[in-house]
Amino acid sequence: MSTSISDVLEFIEDNDVKFIRLAFCDIFGMQKNISILPGELMRAFSDGICFDASALAGFMKVESSDLLLFPDPSTLCVLPWRPSTGRVVRFFCDIRYPDGRAFEGDGRNLLRQAVQAAHEQDLTCMLGTECEFYLFKLDENGAPTRIPFDSASYFDVAPLDRAENVRRQICLTLEEMGIQPEASHHEQGPGQNEIDFKYSGALQAADNMITFKWVVKTMANSSGLFASFLPKPLPGEPGSGLHINLSLFRDGKNIFRDPSEAHSQTVESFIAGILARAREMCLFFNPLVNSYERLGEFEAPRFITWSHQNRSPLIRIPAAHGNHRRMEYRASDGALNPYLAFTLLLHAGLDGVARGLALPEPCNINLFSASDAELAAYDALPGSLDEAIDCAAASDFVRGVLPARTLDSYLTAKRQECVQYAQYHSPHSAAYKLYFARY
Repeated sequence: MSTSISDVLEFIEDNDVKFIRLAFCDIFGMQKNISILPGELMRAFSDGICFDASALAGFMKVESSDLLLFPDPSTLCVLPWRPSTGRVVRFFCDIRYPDGRAFEGDGRNLLRQAVQAAHEQDLTCMLGTECEFYLFKLDENGAPTRIPFDSASYFDVAPLDRAENVRRQICLTLEEMGIQPEASHHEQGPGQNEIDFKYSGALQAADNMITFKWVVKTMANSSGLFASFLPKPLPGEPGSGLHINLSLFRDGKNIFRDPSEAHSQTVESFIAGILARAREMCLFFNPLVNSYERLGEFEAPRFITWSHQNRSPLIRIPAAHGNHRRMEYRASDGALNPYLAFTLLLHAGLDGVARGLALPEPCNINLFSASDAELAAYDALPGSLDEAIDCAAASDFVRGVLPARTLDSYLTAKRQECVQYAQYHSPHSAAYKLYFARY
């Protein structure tokens, strides 16, 4: 869409738009929105739309609660599942104080600053995600069950794979919203699916991730199903991960090398920086108690190392050519806040470049079947949410990237979550009660 406000206003008038959703995310990556009518849009662009920020954890206090939403005109998109007459559109918004200052806890602004920090080193980071999710049946009252939609496995076809039409509708809807899917298929678990989409700039990639999850859940619901991004929804079955693919460009050229060639020093230090901060950042890539029930099995890595093509380390360099050359961060899951996670990922890489960190030797063994003696050579990600909270709380790096109020609110909420989780008689009943319907 055009980035011109005048063009946006003309589009709204010419396309029978009746409702405008102003969207943003809380500190946990949950999409929030308020709807306004077209006559209020110009005011939103110029003065912002006020909301009660004290109602959202980590934003404001009751005694000073007002924040303003300013729509980003470049993010205009029509919601294809709404009526074609009386259309509904959505903007992502920037969040500001009443005096016009940027709100420091705005995840989009934090990521924008990280992108700018990369640009100051003549680097452009391009990100793309591969996200897994489960499709479950609904009961007679429309509530989600834990009964998978099918019994298919990896790359199966219909009739074993019953989700072909759902994935097709998701992909077509994403295309209509300006997001280009690259591939879709059935995953390993019963009812488990994956859709990958084309890489983009870091901020757009985070926006796309939020849109993607919304589209998946909406299209699943319209098909009488429930889509779950919970990292480990079913005991004994594969968990759902989110692989983050990252390329580095300088002067318009991808500076990642083919696997047969030596990497550039910048790339090596960038990857080394991410490895060095992986334990400290883990809370923001694996943010639920349930996240840690997935790591270490079914190709979900736990050890902090890297390799070419080997799928058991934390970071993999896939066999790819041209602009598709990249690194793949393999441990994260779809419950993350992409704005905070991508912000930390970029800063960790840039910190590695600034310090000239050397990339350790690659790991070329299968870490899922390795002996204890072999595994002792590698550091591991935190083994629980409690441990991940402690790592983040003790990290000067994390505190240097995230605003104090945002970080402290996040840590407090996650500690409370651990206490709540422990009150249930089993991990799976806790996951169902606390997470299932929400994620």
